[in-house]
Amino acid sequence: MSSVASSVVEALTKRHGTGETITVVDPATEERITEFPDAGPEAVNAAVAAAKASYASGVWTDIPARQRAKVLWRLGDLIDEHAEAFAELESLDAGMPPAQAKMIVSTCAEFFRYYAGWCTKINGTAYQVQMEGGVNSTHANFHTYTVKEPYGVVGLIYPWNGPLFNACAKVAPALAAGCSSVVKPAEETPLTAVLLERLIAEAGVPEGVANFVIGYGATAGAAITAHPDVEKVAFTGSTEVGKEIMRGSADNLKKVTLELGGKSPVLIYEDADLDMAIMMASMGIFVHSGQGCVCGSRVFVQRSVYERVVAGISMIGENLVLGGPRDEGAMISPLVSAKQLDRVMGYIEQGKRDGVEIVSGGYRVDRKGYFVKPTVVTNVDPATSRLYREEIFGPVVTILPFDDDDEAVAMANDTSYGLAATAWTTNLARAHNLGRRLNAGMVGLNCQLTFDHNVPFGGYKQSGVGKEFGYEGIEGYLKTKTVWAAL
Repeated sequence: MSSVASSVVEALTKRHGTGETITVVDPATEERITEFPDAGPEAVNAAVAAAKASYASGVWTDIPARQRAKVLWRLGDLIDEHAEAFAELESLDAGMPPAQAKMIVSTCAEFFRYYAGWCTKINGTAYQVQMEGGVNSTHANFHTYTVKEPYGVVGLIYPWNGPLFNACAKVAPALAAGCSSVVKPAEETPLTAVLLERLIAEAGVPEGVANFVIGYGATAGAAITAHPDVEKVAFTGSTEVGKEIMRGSADNLKKVTLELGGKSPVLIYEDADLDMAIMMASMGIFVHSGQGCVCGSRVFVQRSVYERVVAGISMIGENLVLGGPRDEGAMISPLVSAKQLDRVMGYIEQGKRDGVEIVSGGYRVDRKGYFVKPTVVTNVDPATSRLYREEIFGPVVTILPFDDDDEAVAMANDTSYGLAATAWTTNLARAHNLGRRLNAGMVGLNCQLTFDHNVPFGGYKQSGVGKEFGYEGIEGYLKTKTVWAAL
């Protein structure tokens, strides 16, 4: 372990908390990394008080926008300078292959540079209003304008899959907007949060503006959600917890942005570039062991090429190298925890009892670590199968045939989720027609796993509320005030 990583682990161990002890485990080896006390509601109250005081003082929100931008840009540079340490920590507690972790760190640094550019572009709109008669008849002309203002204290809660990415996707726009925040990482993967907190201070963000509390969702997370001085919560995680956050926010009508679960469909037509479609459909569910909200866990294939696609995805799943950060050439990471392993295997075993066909995989790998072999499932009843209908968050894909566009779209849209969808076809008219008909917040046409900081990200239905990334990402941390001036 590098000196920076060792210092992070030591700092986490010494962190103050009043709750029960939480153990951080390496999911590739099942070995203990360290342990720390749950922050608990008391730490949340202190963090909210610090955030509220910093916002009221104007130490961050009232400084010139260009100055905020410079701090954010510096923070992006610091993340790049510590890329090796971040990748090491991300691999250590999230089990991510080092190459994937390094790529994500570069993306995270860019969040701060991207939103640094927005600091000077937060503008309202001016209106010329003329009225005739009514209560304002004495002032027929008005200069009216809107002002964008930060929400104030915001709660930022993010999950264990891609912890650094999810942290930066929230912290960067919140800082750019001028908010003060209380940030809670997942208790399973807290290591990168400790280093990020350190670099936020080093970059020049004033004390009290970004306050990290590390603890359980049921204690620290619930306390953030319910706190009356937190005006907005941004959360990434499961749909079930997203609903709890909405309920917890209801007492003071707290605003929420929720990036939740998915059961994303992938449609593959006979005229598609089948080699590319098969490869991307495989990567779209097996990379990071399917622990991603946009993973394509339901694949629908035109009947004439169905057997070829099933065989192709199965072959790739069989041959992908599983391993941890220290395993040469590993592409498939472990599941993040014993709890997640039990969840995924529970779905697979239930599927077997329901009579599905396991074409490949379907078992825990016989080695240390929380590894499940990439699993391809057919012969599924869409109406009753929990394995087909519920988000598993594991390397499990169901593949079903279809005969025409209407059947494919009907099956793809038959879900309570609506995060992402993909269609593979060389028929341009069909592709754009599917882009309109697929009921998802993001649709990929002959592409999958695409992302850009400038492009909105978010789902329909029970996959979320609001958008992240792009201008929509920063607007989620701003409220609009309308000012009327009589002329």
